[in-house]
Amino acid sequence: MTEWVKRPKAYVPDLRQLGALCDGNYQRLNKLRQLESADAAVCEFELHREHQYLGRVRIQVLQTAKYTETLLLEQVHNSGRWLNNPQITVRVYHDALMAEVVSCYRQRQIAPVNDYPNRFMHHPDEKVQVNGFLADWLDYCLRFGHLPLEHAAWSAGEGAD
Repeated sequence: MTEWVKRPKAYVPDLRQLGALCDGNYQRLNKLRQLESADAAVCEFELHREHQYLGRVRIQVLQTAKYTETLLLEQVHNSGRWLNNPQITVRVYHDALMAEVVSCYRQRQIAPVNDYPNRFMHHPDEKVQVNGFLADWLDYCLRFGHLPLEHAAWSAGEGAD
């Protein structure tokens, strides 16, 4: 008796979903970067919910080209509230108005599709999941992000001589 083994269907990425996430992440990043000068190589802002300090987020420009930028987004100074502070490298495509996660924690490039199971147990749709996390994190930053008081005073001219 021959037993037929049903193989799982190969994962096919939903390019519309990924494209929508990357479009939205581009818009979110632009709003966050407007907190400071657009020309700054490093943008930092604090996260506050009412009177509770939630941490500080840094957006650093790692590389620029004619139509693209590579940014490092990381949460720092968080008083130990997060188990692992997010640290994500994002490629910003200004011509396509998209921002895509290229790596997490500076360890490796994220593959568009992973075989499953695999040696490191990465999900087949990991790229979509990580870009979805970036969208959620950027929304969180937009909701609770503020310039540090010392920077806000300096920008307003109060710290100038």
